Amino acid sequence: MDSLELKQLLEEVSTGMLTVEAAAHKIRTAPLEETGGFATIDLQRSIRCGFPEVVFGQGKTPEQITAILRTMLRHGDGGLVTRVSADVGERLLASFPHGQYNPMARTFQVRHHGAAEPEKVGNVVVVTAGTSDLPVAEEARVTAEAWNCHVKLIADVGVAGIHRLFNRLGDMEGADVLVVVAGMEAALPSVVGGLVDCPVIAVPTSVGYGAHFHGLTSLLGMLNSCASNVVVVNIDAGFNGGHVAGLIARRMGMARRAAHSN
Repeated sequence: MDSLELKQLLEEVSTGMLTVEAAAHKIRTAPLEETGGFATIDLQRSIRCGFPEVVFGQGKTPEQITAILRTMLRHGDGGLVTRVSADVGERLLASFPHGQYNPMARTFQVRHHGAAEPEKVGNVVVVTAGTSDLPVAEEARVTAEAWNCHVKLIADVGVAGIHRLFNRLGDMEGADVLVVVAGMEAALPSVVGGLVDCPVIAVPTSVGYGAHFHGLTSLLGMLNSCASNVVVVNIDAGFNGGHVAGLIARRMGMARRAAHSN
């Protein structure tokens, strides 16, 4: 919604033609912008949901991603792109030199130029069973950080050497939510769930040998967890784990801030 449309909306409210509630609903749901004939950008998602639209980069050309990001930046939003290959990442950096490409997470992020660094709120801890799970864990970490959370990464503490996990329990204290990423038999989320007092978002990975079935074994193992604080997202869905963790942590952090101010 541009300034002219907003001014007209405010005039309608001031004259009684439109209620405040109706105007707020219109602001939250109306604005869209078609870009290049291949995308329809949701420009008010951050107002409705707290976060701007995220671009799934897989299958999109660098030119398409560039056009989408330019539309978002023009309207004051930064942009996060997931599943970005190395060659696409290099081309995006050429278009947005102040952007950040993470080759392990396969993410590209660009903030609105000149925007102040937002204050971080909420605490997320991302835990991996093995080093091979790091690409998915990094996607979760980048996402939660993009949602302005404090994020800590604990890597390679799987059940094959469970003493490594016990050695890092202190680093999990104070977390609002944990994202636990594991492949193979995916036992780690259940173990972690029995040791912490916060939600555990389990992310199964496609890391494993033949009978692992490209992550299906991990997914089913996590879904059958006996730890009641464990919930599960899709295979290799680091973004989903990081996004939900960001939602939980931000709300918890904001609640603490409100309590302290009172």
